[in-house]
Amino acid sequence: MKNVDDLIESAGDLAARGLSRGEIADELNVSRETASWLVERAGRSASAVGAESDDGGAGGPQDVHVDWSAIGEAGARLASIGDALADLLREHSHDVDLVVGVEKAGVPLATAVSRELGVDLGTYTPRKHQWEEGDIEDLGGSFSRNFAQVEGRDCFIVDDTITSGTTISEAVEAIEESGGNAIAAAVLVDKQGVGDVNGVPVDALMQVIRVGNDD
Repeated sequence: MKNVDDLIESAGDLAARGLSRGEIADELNVSRETASWLVERAGRSASAVGAESDDGGAGGPQDVHVDWSAIGEAGARLASIGDALADLLREHSHDVDLVVGVEKAGVPLATAVSRELGVDLGTYTPRKHQWEEGDIEDLGGSFSRNFAQVEGRDCFIVDDTITSGTTISEAVEAIEESGGNAIAAAVLVDKQGVGDVNGVPVDALMQVIRVGNDD
């Protein structure tokens, strides 16, 4: 399990390798705001960061880091999780013919789900992968031409985590704008109990519930 110091170090390493802050958020399974907070601290001295932590980290983000590498590193475990996600999605429809995985981490999960359901696979790269700072609405996502296209298809969406629902909402809108129909979404972890996005139900294998006061 990573602590905050580990996450700061990982964020710094990823930034040094040229990943955008949006990509870092995706890689570390944290919000974009948290990714920015981690990257900003990665270049500072350990003593300065430690002193801030001792002060309670005033002004820091309230977020939950999800590390599911124990699943991702083993094909058999990934397949089992895909079966579980597929079982959740079957409750919404048995007629869907396309599973759309949200890049990056959602794609291996979506691959396992599409295999279990016996349907085609599509992938969507969200706009946050281009994001560094400023208004993310100025950016755009895309479907990969190397996978199945969504036009005229009923679709399930698969991602690893959901925080505010922004990425799933974007995927729903992109599917509909491309002539598809988003039926439901499934994720490993729902970090805020989102439930549905743009009228599309979102199921999760696990939900994170914060207990207590953030102050």
